Amino acid sequence: MQITGTGHASMRIDTPAGSILCDPWVNPAYFASWFPFPDNSQLDWETLGDCDYLYVSHLHRDHFDAAHLKRFVSKKATVLLPEYPTSQLEDELRELGFTRFFKTVSDEVHELDGGLKIMIQALTSPTDGPIGDSSLWVEHDGIRVLNQNDARPTDLSTFAALGHVHAHMLQFSGAIWYPMVYELPSVAKTAFGKQKRERQFDRTFRYIDDLNASWVFPIAGPPCFLDDQLWHLNDIFGDEGNIFPDQSEFISEYAKVGKTNGVVLLPGSVATIGQTDCATTHPTDVGAFFAQKENHLKAYAERQRIVIEREKASWSHPEIDVLAGMKAQIEPLLEESVYLAKGVGGPVRFDLTDPDGVVVESIVVDFPGKEVRIYDDEKVRYRFQTERRLIEHLLHIGEGDWVNSLFLSCRFTAARIGQYNEFVYAFFKCLSEERLQYAEGWYESQRPDAEDITIGGWTFQRRCAHLKADLTRFGIVEGNQLTCQLHGWKWDLASGRCLTAVGHELRSAAAEARPDA
Repeated sequence: MQITGTGHASMRIDTPAGSILCDPWVNPAYFASWFPFPDNSQLDWETLGDCDYLYVSHLHRDHFDAAHLKRFVSKKATVLLPEYPTSQLEDELRELGFTRFFKTVSDEVHELDGGLKIMIQALTSPTDGPIGDSSLWVEHDGIRVLNQNDARPTDLSTFAALGHVHAHMLQFSGAIWYPMVYELPSVAKTAFGKQKRERQFDRTFRYIDDLNASWVFPIAGPPCFLDDQLWHLNDIFGDEGNIFPDQSEFISEYAKVGKTNGVVLLPGSVATIGQTDCATTHPTDVGAFFAQKENHLKAYAERQRIVIEREKASWSHPEIDVLAGMKAQIEPLLEESVYLAKGVGGPVRFDLTDPDGVVVESIVVDFPGKEVRIYDDEKVRYRFQTERRLIEHLLHIGEGDWVNSLFLSCRFTAARIGQYNEFVYAFFKCLSEERLQYAEGWYESQRPDAEDITIGGWTFQRRCAHLKADLTRFGIVEGNQLTCQLHGWKWDLASGRCLTAVGHELRSAAAEARPDA
């Protein structure tokens, strides 16, 4: 089996039974903030796009590049479609001209022509990508590959049960806006960033240990930031709090835990996977490339400068009444929302600025009051500040997912009172009827898990109260505190109180107090 690196989470898998192109991303995403690193725009995409199968893992725009899919990927390709609760991924691919779809059943092995076997595991929590994320398992002639990309399943046992995996591709770097956008002292921001960076590596190493594949490929990150306003987010300044370490940093950290089976794929690298070996060729020396990372980024930024400026020029829509537009889109959803609105529990404020950063309008989304209105000097739990023209653009295009656009762009600042509240971001991911109804139903369906486990003198529910991770694998107990390493969330075991976010209480007690446990 041959794996061609095509940048970020993208790759082409070639077998004698057919080729699969995965998640091709070339064009800038999230208000021209994210770019693939390294630059993959010079690859022979006409040839790469002439494939038998297309796999798009989910709708995040660094995986679903509509313009690139439309121009370069053969419409004769059969789309391997994850089993998602909404049809949005299929609908958007059909709009681009794709007509052949193989609709998979999650966690079920499907045999395609020529003995090619595939399985797609679809994750369907409202917090998994834009209502869905997935991983692709491929087998041909006894060689198995898992493209986990940036999906975060509770465990990998479903894949491990299918036989030894020879190549494991997975995310290791950040793909979020925390803590960089928060209005915190620089010392605190660095400390929180360092914690997140360490948790990212811990989570990745846990997945690697669970699957125990022959070869490990760090993919799905990091992006790079070529706009002058975001340049500081690149990991080129020796900042231990930067959450975007690159592939060379992964190999270094991986070596610290005694592992030597990591393989870096540059755009154009080709890895040939056998039962006992992995032969890899590269378009340039990997070590020398990363040693010159800053120079590469500067040249890349110069090449993309006109693209960024063109994107920025398209954002302004001064004819749009932002307050009226937000009321029209959001108020009907507030009326229907029960679980998300209750979970947010208070007003959320948007301070809208001109391009110079001067606040020109402040709007509140009042979750208890079920309305969008002008800010009235009240205390708010969350406050976001961004350019008014970004909200104008979201309203102009009817964007139903402000997470997969505004928030991932990092073109905003944020402040909050109290703990992280996942319901805030879940709601702004669901600004459409279909998504809101799905999210409300998902939260309503959650029930406490009856199974308990005992670790470190404490008995508590086996499944994490956040996203149901198996705490026998991901749970770490230190004193009276539990940490779930899947997302780094913490609980006080004496009370069951979540220390990371609002809600999500855990059923727990001291083991000696539960002789029947």
